[in-house]
Amino acid sequence: MNPASIQSSQLLPALFRGVEDDQRLAVLHLGPARQDTLDFFSQRRCRLHIVDVFAELPLPAEEDTEHGLSANLRDLLQLSGDTVFDVCLFWDLFNYLDARALRALLEALEPCLGKTTVAHGFSVHNPRSPDQGLVYGINDTDAISMRRRGRSIPGYRPHSQNRLLELLYCFRMERTVLLADQRLEMLLRARTGSEQRAPAGHTGRDDLIAAQIRKASA
Repeated sequence: MNPASIQSSQLLPALFRGVEDDQRLAVLHLGPARQDTLDFFSQRRCRLHIVDVFAELPLPAEEDTEHGLSANLRDLLQLSGDTVFDVCLFWDLFNYLDARALRALLEALEPCLGKTTVAHGFSVHNPRSPDQGLVYGINDTDAISMRRRGRSIPGYRPHSQNRLLELLYCFRMERTVLLADQRLEMLLRARTGSEQRAPAGHTGRDDLIAAQIRKASA
């Protein structure tokens, strides 16, 4: 069996900070569910919605879908209209979605984000970094498990930090941690109405993006 390595996480605890023992969490998990992840959440009162988007990659081109890519992703995610997620686990999915697919994913997900929604994921410090082929799980509140994938995932084209922040229009990057292997661990928080992104073409947009990245990395 492919052995797991355990990596401590500075950001994972923030997903559960302030959560009461009897509080019921709604968790979106976009990736293959490892047994340690299932064991971790089985100790909490939560509703775990698991969709292995990696298994569907590469996503079809817009013209190859019956109703468009956003509708195709809504069908894949099967999200309930009255669901608001407390926690979203993206893992390194963003590295495998081009701008069109990432926007479509967020369009499908946006109605299920609330003012307290937090999210976790991985990107890369340098978009030229090679694909490390990892499957992630939660070992403990502050520890992530990692295993090598059994197969390569098509479409690995990570975004630069500036570009990713621009694409994640319904999230703000609260904090990032640069790991020793050049992966970037990210803590995201859903935007509220008062935090909406400036429209595309706004002259201060690039300065805003750069400032947010500096703040998140501090």
